[in-house]
Amino acid sequence: MSYATNLAAIREARARIAPYVHLTPVFTSQTFDARAGRRLFFKCENLQRGGAFKARGATNAVMRLDDEAASRGVVTHSSGNHAQALAIAARARGIPAHIVMPKDAPRVKRAAVEGYGATVHLCEPTLEAREATAARVVEETGGTLVPPYDHPDVIAGQGTVALELLEQVPDLDAVLVPVGGGGLVSGVALALCELAPRVRVFAAEPSGADDAYRSKASGARVERHEPKTIADGLKTTLGALTWPVVRDRIEEILLAGDDATVAAMKLVFERMKLVIEPSSAVPVAAALGERFRALDGLERVAIVLSGGNVDLDALPWLHRR
Repeated sequence: MSYATNLAAIREARARIAPYVHLTPVFTSQTFDARAGRRLFFKCENLQRGGAFKARGATNAVMRLDDEAASRGVVTHSSGNHAQALAIAARARGIPAHIVMPKDAPRVKRAAVEGYGATVHLCEPTLEAREATAARVVEETGGTLVPPYDHPDVIAGQGTVALELLEQVPDLDAVLVPVGGGGLVSGVALALCELAPRVRVFAAEPSGADDAYRSKASGARVERHEPKTIADGLKTTLGALTWPVVRDRIEEILLAGDDATVAAMKLVFERMKLVIEPSSAVPVAAALGERFRALDGLERVAIVLSGGNVDLDALPWLHRR
C-alpha cells in the first residue's frame, strides 16, 4: 500500500534538517529496567530544539518551501510544541510565522512561541475552531499552512527519529511511541518497516483520549471526540495520512490513565533527572503497565520521550495533591 512518505523521503529529510536540529541522546535507567522487566532506551526528544520532536517535521516542511511561498510565511494551529517548532524553523529561514493556539494552551508554550518571534492568534479550544481560524489567517496572509502532523513533509521529518535510534541502539526489539495526531508514530513506523522490519512498533495513548485505540479496534478512523486527559499534546485525532499507517503498521495501541501518567512523569523527574511533559510520560506509563509487561519477545525496547515543555509552576502531582 502507498503511504504519505517512505524511507527515501525520510533520509532526505534527515540531510535537509541536520544543520537545524539536534541529534538527541538516548538515556537508560536501571530503575526503569527493573520495573519494566526489560531493557529500556529513552530517546530524549525533550532535549530537542524547542523542547520536542516537532522541530524535525516543522523544519523539514519549512526548508522544502520554494522562495516565493516562503516569503509569504507559514501558518499552523497547535497547542504548543508544533507551534514552537514552526516558529523556530521560520525564524531560521527568516520568514513570518502565524500560530493559531487554543486559549487553554499551557502558558509556558504560548510564551515560548512569542519568544521565537511568531504571531499568536488565539481561538476556542476545539479542533473546529483551530482549523477555521487557521484557514482565515491563511487567507489574510497568503501563508502556507503547515499542519502539526497530517502532512507528508512533517511525517518524513518525524521519521528521522527512527534513523537515529537504529544507529544509537543496536538490536532493538520494539519502539514505543506516544500517539495523538500520529505524525511521530507514522514517521517512525514507515522508516522501520523498510529499514528494520523486525522491530515491532507500539503506540501509547491516554485512556481519556483514546480515538486511535478505538479507530484501530473498529477499523474505521474516529474523527471527532472529546478528550479528557492531562496529556495536552495527545488530544488531537488521527489524520487522513496518519490513520492508514497506524491501521497497518502499528502492532498495538496501549492505554495509560492520567494517574499512571503523572506517576511515570514524576518518576522520570526523580530517577532520570529529565524534564518531560505528560505526553512524554504516557508511553513510559504504558511500558510499566501490565499489558506491555505481558508481551513476549521484547528484551530491548526504545521509548520516545516526545517533549519536555511543562509549566514548572503547575506540575501535575502538585495539583493533584
